[in-house]
Amino acid sequence: MSHRVTALSIIDAIVQDLRRRIYEGDIAQGTALTEAEVASTYEVARPTAKAAIERLVADSLLERGAHKTARVKTLGADSVRDIYFARAYLESEVVRRLATTKSVPAAAVHANAEISARISLPATTIIGPDMDFHTALVDAMDNTRTSAMYRSLLGEVRLCMTRVQSLELLDSAKIASEHATILERIAAGDPEGAAIALDEHLAQARELLAAEIEQASDLNS
Repeated sequence: MSHRVTALSIIDAIVQDLRRRIYEGDIAQGTALTEAEVASTYEVARPTAKAAIERLVADSLLERGAHKTARVKTLGADSVRDIYFARAYLESEVVRRLATTKSVPAAAVHANAEISARISLPATTIIGPDMDFHTALVDAMDNTRTSAMYRSLLGEVRLCMTRVQSLELLDSAKIASEHATILERIAAGDPEGAAIALDEHLAQARELLAAEIEQASDLNS
């Protein structure tokens, strides 16, 4: 079945569609993704397919060794913990600095309002606004390199969040409430309180997802 896409750049369009399919589980973790398959699916030349695959490897959604076929990244419990620890280091410092000037990002407030509006909807519908919330905090630093570092994690972060919400490990209302607490601590000028609230928020998702993966691994072993 062909997937036709339209965009200014066909490579960008293919990457966007493949990314969506990976996030939605249409292309499962561990699935091989060859240049020939991508070229055939999207009716493009092999060099175009290769460029799209390389972009997804750079985004950490695909992984491959030398001279090997790219595969959708499989997240084990250790990888999940590494990803969450990495983002916690960065985001904790960000909220500390925002709290020192009581700078509450309007984009983060808006994103959390979107989550609250979707509480009665399927858990996966809040993935987008949740990503927007955390990205808005980082971007509020107005530092190009900090934002670039955070974006280098976003592919894996979204894989984790998609898994968390697909398994319904966290209640959407609880997520919105915890986000609100982080913003309140920032507004109150409480750097340590904001950092603690952020760390606890991420730690909960980290350990729930890691435990779920470990349990599934035990059942399959």
